[in-house]
Amino acid sequence: MLLKWLRRRRRRNLTAQPFPEEWNEIVRTNVFHDQRLSDGLRNQLRKLIRVFVAEKNWEGCNGFAVTDEVKVTIAAQACLLALGLQDVYFDHVLSILVYPDSYIAQTVETTRAGVVVERGHARLGEAWWRGPVILSWSDVLAGGRRVSPGRNLVFHEFAHQLDMMNGRMVDGTPPLETKEDLQRWVEVLEPEYKQLVERCRRGHQGVIDCYGTTNVAEFFAVVTEVFFERPQSLSSHHPHVYDELRGFFQLDPLSWQE
Repeated sequence: MLLKWLRRRRRRNLTAQPFPEEWNEIVRTNVFHDQRLSDGLRNQLRKLIRVFVAEKNWEGCNGFAVTDEVKVTIAAQACLLALGLQDVYFDHVLSILVYPDSYIAQTVETTRAGVVVERGHARLGEAWWRGPVILSWSDVLAGGRRVSPGRNLVFHEFAHQLDMMNGRMVDGTPPLETKEDLQRWVEVLEPEYKQLVERCRRGHQGVIDCYGTTNVAEFFAVVTEVFFERPQSLSSHHPHVYDELRGFFQLDPLSWQE
């Protein structure tokens, strides 16, 4: 209880401080969505950014220097997902590791013959339970500036972190309030996932990227990207998916459109 009280007091002190003007400029320049938020949501986002930047352990990899621009740009995009959620500061994410570009992650696999094979795979990001979240800065910046609408690395990796908040299992289902919410979520999202698998098997590209067919966890991460990046398209082509995500995030990105 004492630790929780101290944490709340520290956060109150952080959010009571004026938001630095240089941070404001970073958010305005590097986070496309900020310009479309209401004044209330914009102020709330800055409070979340304050806490997020202060509480995470930041590390640069491959000689990359983590500056305020890096921290604030990542924090702003991650915290957009938490704007409508109650007391979500991604407490279980302890560290943010940032590479300048895509990086090689080593994996260990065992073949059917029992041979252990180490392989390197190029990646843009990763999300692990209790951290770290690993990100490519060039892709963070491209996503924040909406270079390729519909794709956002930070949204994707932090959707995985939301997925993990109901336990370590990454199963494509974030924490929902009631059994009825969970039942409705499954009834909507499961058929949509299966339909995406079938469409992509036939080579049909749609609003939801075929990377979402990898598994249900990737499906949730991909539809989260589309929900925030292309809400009109998601609402038009997959209205029930949009409604479920709107209910979970307690946000309506359609109302942010110009």
